[in-house]
Amino acid sequence: MTSQQGVLIVNLGTPREPTPAAVGQFLSQFLHDYRVVDLPRLIWCPLLHGVIIPFRSRRVAKLYSSIWMEEGSPLMVYSMRQARALEQATGKPVALGMSYGEPAIGRAIDGLIEQGVDS
Repeated sequence: MTSQQGVLIVNLGTPREPTPAAVGQFLSQFLHDYRVVDLPRLIWCPLLHGVIIPFRSRRVAKLYSSIWMEEGSPLMVYSMRQARALEQATGKPVALGMSYGEPAIGRAIDGLIEQGVDS
């Protein structure tokens, strides 16, 4: 039996749109990760949801709006272009997964498996 190889490109992640709500959702997922912020949750969660996300989401959304491309977030646009170019160059299935946000890494891996990738 032959092995079907694929490539998984992993990136940090990006909000789905440059709005306070989408940025807040992204920041919540990112800043809840213990590897990013190593504080007791009893202290961190009220600070995160009561101060940081409400105020920072608006400011960061404005910054994202200033760089947002017609096709979407620059990180997503360039990552997708890279994935397509790599797939064309190698002939192997390529998927993009984000550590935070969408497309999630697990979903990207599932997509590769559905294409018959096993290594």
